[in-house]
Amino acid sequence: MKRLLLLTAALALGSSTAVFAADEYNAVPAGDAQYKQCIVYAGKLGWEGGNEKSPIKGQTKVQAFCTCMWNETPDDFKGNLAKLADSEKGKKINKLCEKYADWGD
Repeated sequence: MKRLLLLTAALALGSSTAVFAADEYNAVPAGDAQYKQCIVYAGKLGWEGGNEKSPIKGQTKVQAFCTCMWNETPDDFKGNLAKLADSEKGKKINKLCEKYADWGD
């Protein structure tokens, strides 16, 4: 019985990790000013760990975070993505994107 439970737990963990890894956002168009601004602003704020690898292949944590913010905000949002993340209005998106990038609390 213990083996069955261990096997079931291992399969569940493995499948949930695989699902998350495959669940990526649309790529940000090359040269997007809003995305670049997010990267630069996050760097100026000195957010720790931003240059570490994220779970997203080929992206640092700050790149994955800004990609998530870019995808999660409405198309008509023209402001600073990193400033939005630090605001009360952006709190929910911030938590989602921190989790996506494996960055933050």
